[in-house]
Amino acid sequence: MKYSEIYKNTLFNDILPFWEKHSLDNENGGYFTCLNLKGSVYDTDKFIWLQGRQAWTYSMLYNKVEKNSKWLEISKLGIDFIRNHGMDKDGNFYFAVTKSGKPLVQPYNIFSDCFAAMAFSQYATAMEDEEIKSLAKKTYYNILRKKDNPKGGYEKNTDTRPLKGFALPMILSNLVLELEDVLDAEEVEKTINNSVNEVMEVFCQKDSGIIYEFVTPDGKLEDSFNGRLLNPGHGIEAMWFMIDIGVRNNDNGLIKKATQIIINILEYSWDKEYGGIFYFMDALNKPMQQLEWDQKLWWVHLETLVALAKAYEHTQNEETWQWFQKVHEYAWSNFSDPENGEWFGYLNRQGKPLNNLKGGKWKGCFHVPRAMYQCWKSLEQIERIHNIK
Repeated sequence: MKYSEIYKNTLFNDILPFWEKHSLDNENGGYFTCLNLKGSVYDTDKFIWLQGRQAWTYSMLYNKVEKNSKWLEISKLGIDFIRNHGMDKDGNFYFAVTKSGKPLVQPYNIFSDCFAAMAFSQYATAMEDEEIKSLAKKTYYNILRKKDNPKGGYEKNTDTRPLKGFALPMILSNLVLELEDVLDAEEVEKTINNSVNEVMEVFCQKDSGIIYEFVTPDGKLEDSFNGRLLNPGHGIEAMWFMIDIGVRNNDNGLIKKATQIIINILEYSWDKEYGGIFYFMDALNKPMQQLEWDQKLWWVHLETLVALAKAYEHTQNEETWQWFQKVHEYAWSNFSDPENGEWFGYLNRQGKPLNNLKGGKWKGCFHVPRAMYQCWKSLEQIERIHNIK
């Protein structure tokens, strides 16, 4: 079977049916994401960023694959729940609510907002709904207003050692493309340019060619736990966002630079003893404060597959294709669960599942289906042009 067919068939015959069968809350609205090995719900709390991610997934598929009314109904289930229960009076999105929508965890960061905005934008496109489109735009500008202090009063660090994080410019580089039809052209270009500069010139270090998670406000490195922190999956995921921007802008230099950074990070973070990509690393190989540093996570490997497929599609760099085959073999051998459906989320260093959940507080209907879709589309182009099987 061709690579593209593996990803396409898995998306439509495994991943989507799993979530459609087990996650929909037709009584209260929204989705259950805490699903065990076979899909049974083990906790009914709802996490707003995962509600947004699943609503986005189904609207995106409706817009880009097929005008399937069932997908639109599933997306509406999440959109309505987020609108009715996801926000406080100031338009900030909670992290968690009960199954009926009562607030549990305050809006202590802006990632719930980011995925709500993505969901609203895709759904507005599908429905040609100006009200939802306006809500997407309003949410986006609320994110920008908070970007310099995303946690607001919930920030636990003092001003003694200020650091800025990679996550926000990374996510904005993708969010602005998602909202391109919603935002003014000038705003889109400004955010793209700022994000590319931050990602590629500030957080990417010229000597090592890899991405750091935190730098000082003026872009320098700091010798501390957070200052030395590397999150290989984050860095690689950001590179396929950069490739998408490069394709949009016909910027081959950006595409090639992103491709090389993918290779740099993989060479640094691949576990040469057991295979797979480390979750966290220290840039100076000092002891990690994250005890889960050597775990292998589903999203890290899926985002790497997307990045490698896109890199090869647009550069024909043979090293990226060799890496794609290597990561594909590891990921499908260890994370995929053909017996019960979907993918395991968390493996130990040796590649064995640490638990059997298929969804929870952090894993929902997003990284797996998005990666299946993205890889399917890139691999189709690769196979068509290069006759790769």
